[in-house]
Amino acid sequence: MLKNATMTIPDRTLLERNKLFRGIGLESVWHILKGCQVTTLKSGATLLEVGKKNISLYLVLDGELRVYLNGRGLPVHAVLGSGECVGELSLIDGGNSAALVMAARDTRMLVVPHELVWAMVDSSNDIARNLLAILAGRIRNDNLLQVTTSEPSLEFEVASNIDTLTGLHNRSWMNEAFYRMAQRCERSGVQLFLLVADIDRFKEFNDNHGHLAGDSVLKGVARIMAVNLRPQDLFGYLGGDMFAVLLAEKLPDGAMKMAERLREAVAAPVLRFGKSSAPLSVGDTQTIQVEHVTVSLGVAAVQSGDTLDSVLAAAEGALQQAKTDGRNRVKMATVRR
Repeated sequence: MLKNATMTIPDRTLLERNKLFRGIGLESVWHILKGCQVTTLKSGATLLEVGKKNISLYLVLDGELRVYLNGRGLPVHAVLGSGECVGELSLIDGGNSAALVMAARDTRMLVVPHELVWAMVDSSNDIARNLLAILAGRIRNDNLLQVTTSEPSLEFEVASNIDTLTGLHNRSWMNEAFYRMAQRCERSGVQLFLLVADIDRFKEFNDNHGHLAGDSVLKGVARIMAVNLRPQDLFGYLGGDMFAVLLAEKLPDGAMKMAERLREAVAAPVLRFGKSSAPLSVGDTQTIQVEHVTVSLGVAAVQSGDTLDSVLAAAEGALQQAKTDGRNRVKMATVRR
């Protein structure tokens, strides 16, 4: 790890987008954070090890971390990028790390000692709320995996639920998550929505630039969407160039706003890709092309008696309408009988 004494102005901008500071002006806690160090973890290096003591919360500025449940021999359990944090569980219970966390590429993080995290919690109810939301999201997603303590079973279960390219949960996991989340929404009296996102002109992109470049774009879009979702939203990869999000909202407007947020987030940056499938950093000498990437989204409300397939068909119908209307837009499915 390489440690820098101070943050740069761009670092502060990245920090403001972290889930821990959602809806909060960074100025209110800057007096606590300003002395924290920025650390660079080299690709392939280990940040946290199972059973080892951890005394810090790591706020990811840029790069990519991968979480393994029980050792590096198992498939990836989670992928963490800009705007995410790691180390919060040992913050709460004071225990050792429960997972192995490694850098998939060079990753810069702000290192916040636990005592400073608690100082922020004491000074801001909003920080406490966001930290609780992050923890709740972690626990909910982990519960949905339904893994056992048996290592052969654990390996099979994780392998069958994680897409190896994007690091996201796959269609099989989404099917299980759908029924659990539908039951929870029914009990709590809120509406469940399915968002389906498809990368515009992706086949044409693959034909022009090759599948390795296409894989890089898939990873980039997955990362951007993940950063812009809330901890309680469930995010998965359906295959091809299609992603899905399950989210609970009181009204359709809330689901449409989230879909628009995702559409704008993907369209805002310029994605750089190169001669391998690994996403590249700005200024990478292997960059061979710069592309603006957009997504179209379809939104459907889950109705009584729906299966994942039936609501997916409705969302895909709305998605096709968004494509027909010019792409890079969001459409809501009509109410079904």
